[in-house]
Amino acid sequence: MFFIRTASERDIEPVRALLARTWHATYDGIYGADRVTQLIAEWHSQKAMKERVEKKGGEFLVADDGKRIGGMGFAAMSTKMTKTALLHQLYVDPQFQRQGVGRDIFAELETCFPDAEIMRLEVEPKNTVAIAFYESVGFTEVDRVEKMAGVEGLPGIAMEKTLSR
Repeated sequence: MFFIRTASERDIEPVRALLARTWHATYDGIYGADRVTQLIAEWHSQKAMKERVEKKGGEFLVADDGKRIGGMGFAAMSTKMTKTALLHQLYVDPQFQRQGVGRDIFAELETCFPDAEIMRLEVEPKNTVAIAFYESVGFTEVDRVEKMAGVEGLPGIAMEKTLSR
């Protein structure tokens, strides 16, 4: 059984390993293993992960069973869109997917932003498993973006969910 808690610096390396496993399992077939390895190095570096753990106005959560990290989520208030929380990451280790871990992480993240009226995310259009998950927790497609996370060659789907208070 996994418990959801706030991440700390000691979680950085286990989370980086989880992200590498999850990203290769999810994206190798879409982008190719070399491109995925490059994106992991850029987006999930030790420095980038430490910045997320320390980010003011952000919430970095992990699913922990006392022995291992089974999933992670990171969201923060938008600096550009009012009353909007941005879900930057929600990943579950492939061996624990479809067991409620992602749903539990998301349920906790949803409560972390009392000033937010909307939660927004961007998702790879070919990641149908993630899209189905987000739809199951109340997200709907609102736009298409040319550059996910500002990266050329990574188009995406923008999805939003109205947060109930």
